[in-house]
Amino acid sequence: MTSPDSPKPRFSRVMLKISGEALMGDTSYGLHPPTVERIAREVKVVHDLGVEICMVIGGGNIFRGLQGSAQGMERTTADYMGMLATVMNALAMQSALEKIGVFCRVISAIRMDEVAEPYIRRRAVRHLEKKRVCIFAAGTGNPYFTTDTAATLRANEMACEAILKGTKVDGVYDKDPIKHADAKRYDSVTYDEVLAQHLNVMDASAIALARDNNLPIIVFSLDEPGGFKGILAGEGTYTSVHG
Repeated sequence: MTSPDSPKPRFSRVMLKISGEALMGDTSYGLHPPTVERIAREVKVVHDLGVEICMVIGGGNIFRGLQGSAQGMERTTADYMGMLATVMNALAMQSALEKIGVFCRVISAIRMDEVAEPYIRRRAVRHLEKKRVCIFAAGTGNPYFTTDTAATLRANEMACEAILKGTKVDGVYDKDPIKHADAKRYDSVTYDEVLAQHLNVMDASAIALARDNNLPIIVFSLDEPGGFKGILAGEGTYTSVHG
C-alpha cells in the first residue's frame, strides 16, 4: 500500500480507457501476454494508492466492427462481434490483475453469466467501494456506439472524476505524430476545439457526453513506464481535455 509520504492522488475514482491494440505489444494481432501483464502492473501501482479504478478496453486487436462493416458485413452483426472481442480482452486483463493480487470484476453489457457479471449500476458502484477494479465489457450493449462512448457513459454512471485515455502517444496532436515530424502537441484543449478541429481524441459522441457532464479527459502514453501513476500525481506529459 501507499506510504504516508506518498503524494495524495489528484483523483479518487477514475476511468482508464485503453484500446485493444494496446494489448498487442509488438505483434500484429491478438493478445501479447507480457504486455497485458505490464499494463496490469501499472494498474496495481495506482490501485495500491487507494484509487478506485474502472476500465474499458477496446476490441480492435481481435475484431473491429467498422472494418467488418466496410468489408460488406452487416453493421449490427459486425458491431456485436466487436463487443464480444472486448469481453475477451477484459477476461485477459482480469486474469493478469488477479495473478498479482488485485481483485476485479468483469461486467458485461451483454449477458454471459458464465464468464461475467451483468451490468447493474448499484452493484458496480459497490464493487468500487470495496476497492475492486471494474472492467466494463461489451461496450454499451448496443451497435453503432464505440468503446469510447461506452467508457464515457460508464464513467458518468460511476461518478468518476476523470477519464484517463492511455494511447501510444503522449497526448493530443493536430496530426499523427508518428507520420508527421512537425505535429504539434497540445498541453490543454477544450471539448469544443476537439470537435471543431476533428482532433483524434475520442469520437464525437463521447466528447459531447463528456462535455455535457463536465468530465475531464486526460490523454497520456500507456507505453511510458509509470505513466498511469504519474498522471495521478500531476506529473509526466499529457493533454487535458476540458471545458
